[in-house]
Amino acid sequence: MIDVTCAIIRNEDNEILVVQRGEKTDHPFMWEFPGGKVRKGESEEDCIIREISEELNMNIVICGRLPGVEHDYGHKQIRLIPFVCDTLDDIPFLTEHTAFKWLAPGELLSVGFSEADIPVAGEYLKYINYEEGSVTEIPTTSVNSVREADFILTLENTHGRKEAEWLAELAAEKEDVLSRLINFSFSADNRLSSKASWSLSKIHDKHPEISARFIPMIIGSLDKLAHESVRRSFLKIISLGDISILTRKQHGLLADYCFKMLRSGFSSIAVKAYSMEIIYRLALVYPELTGELAATINLLQDDRSAGILAKGRNILKRLGGSS
Repeated sequence: MIDVTCAIIRNEDNEILVVQRGEKTDHPFMWEFPGGKVRKGESEEDCIIREISEELNMNIVICGRLPGVEHDYGHKQIRLIPFVCDTLDDIPFLTEHTAFKWLAPGELLSVGFSEADIPVAGEYLKYINYEEGSVTEIPTTSVNSVREADFILTLENTHGRKEAEWLAELAAEKEDVLSRLINFSFSADNRLSSKASWSLSKIHDKHPEISARFIPMIIGSLDKLAHESVRRSFLKIISLGDISILTRKQHGLLADYCFKMLRSGFSSIAVKAYSMEIIYRLALVYPELTGELAATINLLQDDRSAGILAKGRNILKRLGGSS
């Protein structure tokens, strides 16, 4: 029996990623949830994170686990181990597959899945039916009544956009919830910090005046961030915010950090895209940054990500340069 992990990857619109196998594979042109074999001595969680990074150049956060599926293909027997994951990356870079699709949950069973993936899709549909009614509401009799245990439980149950938006609205109303979201964004626990920062980004979507209050604090703490998913959420907030409210010193810190992220070989697609946008906006205030930004973007032309290439060309066009 071969242990194989797979990921049900959801984007911010709650769509699920499926990928199509190539012609010269065991199941040509069939669709599947991405993943791969567990290596000796490797945990199942480490396996799925590694496989998605290698196969798709995407960063994921594990949010849950579904029942395993055993299937006999005749020439091999596999145990499929499914994980429910979230991502902020919209464009995978395909290294082993021929195509990808983002599907609404109701469309999952409309594609030609490999046999072992069909029951996984069914289990996920059961999972989200349960999830839709599983938001754990925080007792909110007063602004200061939120207990940390209640908050953590709510954060742990924030699986999708619906829950993140609900928590964001509560934080917009209650200062204590907002403070906890900010504090937990710096947690050593990747799951909690990712969900907290994701909810903060949802606050900005509807209440940018609130996010303007904590953007300066975020900028001062960027170098302390331990998790890539938190970097994505925080840089997204900054890229959409009003940088004119920031001091010259904060502009400098922000420019230095974003250039570092752009030049890093380990930054995710989304982090590089948001960093590009932030530096472009800073260059409108400080024209001396224009040349350095254009040169950095041109160095990224060897990047394998179609999303980064498109973003770079767009920024160069807006700068008045050429790709």
